[in-house]
Amino acid sequence: MKGKAALIALLVTLSIVGALAADWPQYYGLNRDGTSTEKGLLRAWPKEGPRVLWTVPVGIGYGGPAVAGGKVYLLDRDDKVGDTLRCFDLASGKELWSFAYPSPGRFDHPGSRSTPAVDGERVYTCGPRGDLYSIDTGTHKPVWQKNIWSDFGGGTGVPAGFRDAGSRESSLPIWGIAQNPLVYRNLVIVASQTSQAGVVAYDKLTGELAWKSPALPGGAGYVSPSIVKVGGEDHLVMVTAAQGFGRNAGGGGVYGVDPLSGKLLWTYSGWQCGIPIPHAVDAGEGRVLVTGGYRAGAAMIKVEKKADGGYGATELFKNPDFGSHTQPPILHNGHFYAQYTTNERSDGLVSMSMDGKVNWRTGEEPAFVRGGIILADGLLLATDGNTMVYLIEPSPTGFKPLASTGLLEPGENWAPLALAGGKLLIRDQKSLKCLQVAR
Repeated sequence: MKGKAALIALLVTLSIVGALAADWPQYYGLNRDGTSTEKGLLRAWPKEGPRVLWTVPVGIGYGGPAVAGGKVYLLDRDDKVGDTLRCFDLASGKELWSFAYPSPGRFDHPGSRSTPAVDGERVYTCGPRGDLYSIDTGTHKPVWQKNIWSDFGGGTGVPAGFRDAGSRESSLPIWGIAQNPLVYRNLVIVASQTSQAGVVAYDKLTGELAWKSPALPGGAGYVSPSIVKVGGEDHLVMVTAAQGFGRNAGGGGVYGVDPLSGKLLWTYSGWQCGIPIPHAVDAGEGRVLVTGGYRAGAAMIKVEKKADGGYGATELFKNPDFGSHTQPPILHNGHFYAQYTTNERSDGLVSMSMDGKVNWRTGEEPAFVRGGIILADGLLLATDGNTMVYLIEPSPTGFKPLASTGLLEPGENWAPLALAGGKLLIRDQKSLKCLQVAR
């Protein structure tokens, strides 16, 4: 009997682990790297594309979905009213509940900005006016609420490329606050980027302020913090905005922070992007890849512990011919893949090796313009930022599309994607769709 009970317990444990592995609980997935552990993806699609399981109307914007426990969470927005956290059933698309709060205000490129983070029975959201909420999934009510902008005195109102990087203004950034909450151990971490705090961390259960870093040099950009491994230790990496663009840019940088205390560990001042958006990517072995648009390109740095116990960041290379405008690159088998169409160039989908050599680019045929990408089962699932959805075999030897179809309404469809239980979630400026992309 004991053996049978142990077997049952093991099967239950494995089923729970499997369910968790299938979730997409935050921006860019479980590890914020755009990678899913799911298997069994379809290797080909019919002419009309993968089966659309359901479609629900949503407001305009760029916020992506999160998936946990068979439920889909999306922070929707009406600029005249405020933000609404909406919860849908993953299987049917039925809206199960919602929570709304007033936060009116219009931004350039209006609508939603961020992806919720789901952790147990809490959902954490951050709206474009800085409203950070912890919402109970059982009661559908807020447990605590903060404002990551006004609580810390505001800051550099717009990216440094638009205003003096040294000024500290109370106005919000021109495109609003685009923070995707990071749940790390017992903390929820976001970048307030104000005159009083660069990055802030709250106790995820109580909302009590756990720490705040000093104000970081540079202007307020649109980068969310990310975690990278340095010698087996976790470092929180944040990127700030430079003043100006291209060779004339200055004042920004990349910063390594202790995620448990907010202590500044290292600085790299060689990266200058006027409007930084993608978060820093862990490239392994202490390497950190930083990418951007606006003529910034890419920079690879290596962070190492020094003899005195401190840390230093060394530049390995820069490459203006690989970058990303809105979403970070995907790493697969030592090569990076990113959509590098910006205001200044139309390189489309681009592949780069670990040592900084560009392998290939699609250019404008086919065009890839700020769309989302997910790596799963050795394949790339991608939107092109407009109407198309692609199934791609990632390869350093060339662009290898396996299938494609037009499923989205034309427009600025730049939201991150989500994959859970063989279902791909994509959105345009009118609706959220669920596609069956696995057997």
